[in-house]
Amino acid sequence: MNYQAAKQFYEREGHLQVPRKWVERIVGEDQEEREHKLGAWISNQRSRAATLTPERMELLSAIGMRWS
Repeated sequence: MNYQAAKQFYEREGHLQVPRKWVERIVGEDQEEREHKLGAWISNQRSRAATLTPERMELLSAIGMRWS
């Protein structure tokens, strides 16, 4: 779901320069609104880049993730 939050942010803002404390709200398939600590998650993905699967790196790169 954090990927969906990142994708939503990217589609709205055109980048993934997410402030560290940013909380993104998305509506799930069950129509429930959920909050995702997107800023922290993006930061964690960057810091863990060496351990991410190639598939995850590719997904995030496709929506504008900057790794450095």
